[in-house]
Amino acid sequence: MLTESVGLELDLSESFLERGHFEGQDLILVDRVPVGIHLDSGEGMVWFPTLRGIVAWQPERSWAAVDHGAIPFLMNGADCMGAGIHLADPLLEAGDMVWVRDQEHGKPLAVGQALVSGDEMVSMAKGKAIQTLHWVGDELWELET
Repeated sequence: MLTESVGLELDLSESFLERGHFEGQDLILVDRVPVGIHLDSGEGMVWFPTLRGIVAWQPERSWAAVDHGAIPFLMNGADCMGAGIHLADPLLEAGDMVWVRDQEHGKPLAVGQALVSGDEMVSMAKGKAIQTLHWVGDELWELET
């Protein structure tokens, strides 16, 4: 369920798994690190990796890549504008959960919900493409377990 959304197959049989709750969100912790979050997709609740989960697992699906100009805004929790997105997973559909990475280094910056398809994100000249839900530097990122 958690890893299927980003196309991962993980063996967690040797890991210490916990379920937690932080600021109204259910979390999955692996070895005391919050790696999954339960998010409302608008069509029900879905599990998706947190940024720490993305750093650990490096998924190859459900992503959008932004230029350097978008990074300071994302670091402050702003929604991701389409004009800053230069590449995106072509399988993304509006309503899907998505992780945002910097296009040069591939480092994860934020997790959010796609407001348009991956193909549409890449072609946008203005407007919001991703509603940001979790970003590097937010309280979940800073959570000490």
